[in-house]
Amino acid sequence: MKIEIDKRDLLSLIGKTQNIVEKRNTMPILVNVLLDADQNHLKVFATDLEVSLTDQIKAQIHQSGKVAVSAKSLFEIAKELSEGTITLIKKENNWLEIKQGKYTSKIVGISSEEYPIFPTVNFQSFIQINAQVLKEMIDKTIYSVSNDETRYHLNGVFFELNPQSGFKMIATDGHRMSLVNKPLIDAKVTTSQGVILPRKGLYEIKKLLEGLDGQVEIAIEGSQFVLKHSSTILMIRLIEGKYPNYQQFIPQKLSYKVVLNKELFLTSLKRVSLLANQKSKAVQLNLTAGRMEISSNNPELGDAKEEIEVEYSGVDLKIGFNAKYITDILTSINNEKIDFELNDHISPGLIRPHEDSSYICVLMPMRI
Repeated sequence: MKIEIDKRDLLSLIGKTQNIVEKRNTMPILVNVLLDADQNHLKVFATDLEVSLTDQIKAQIHQSGKVAVSAKSLFEIAKELSEGTITLIKKENNWLEIKQGKYTSKIVGISSEEYPIFPTVNFQSFIQINAQVLKEMIDKTIYSVSNDETRYHLNGVFFELNPQSGFKMIATDGHRMSLVNKPLIDAKVTTSQGVILPRKGLYEIKKLLEGLDGQVEIAIEGSQFVLKHSSTILMIRLIEGKYPNYQQFIPQKLSYKVVLNKELFLTSLKRVSLLANQKSKAVQLNLTAGRMEISSNNPELGDAKEEIEVEYSGVDLKIGFNAKYITDILTSINNEKIDFELNDHISPGLIRPHEDSSYICVLMPMRI
């Protein structure tokens, strides 16, 4: 293998693999990327057996070939080289020689035959979704994913395709649940499908979608979720298991509705929660006609309270919540106003953008 490639092209290609390659060394081969030079393109493959990526870029191929090398070493060396052409040469012992001007280095490589085999992709099964819509859906659910490894089926976002109701993403950790629903514009979807996408895979999707306009293509193939954009293909191994019936967690009859200015509520909440218990982050909301008092109390730090004006005409109500859970929700909402619906101090509350049912967040109260 001998190729010439522009530094920026090489960094763009290898940069996409940096968060995917396995750094814990449970399988030493997974710290590597597989380079495949053929037909005027350099292809790269990276995997940690959960998330896999393949991409390609144009290069001048003097001699085709394959080799697996350290993703970090190749990226760090290329980053420090000057702008312009870099030459990559595979040596007989699977080492990779990197040359530019008077600079030469060799990094240890491994035979391409030892690298894990990539899943095959059926390009006929892809459907289209707007890149920014998909990113928005991830942003509005990923913060609710559970960290409890014993409840592995909650360690991801439930992604549902339905010909009638469209795209849905749902996440819950048992204390809160977020659900976002967007219409389906691709007529290829004829049957319902629901799968669980792991957190790491979702972050890689988010990174790939950053700054993209227009459509990307997605498919669910066996145990893999596949996303394709241009020459980049991202494959994510799905979490096995049955996701809970999320519909039963959504309260249907809520007696009281508070309409709040989102930014006013968020900034007030941040100030008051500075003196909340550092572990529970508990704050109390005290509702009276037209007003909400937010308060916190921590014997070791002190206490704080702030009153804000709200649209509310129900009975006086005191209820406790984890302030971080509320701020996570508010940060993910772009609307100026939000609706906060409640029943009493022991029942779950519901937060959503004002008069918008496409995004709802259910929140369990705390005893204070």
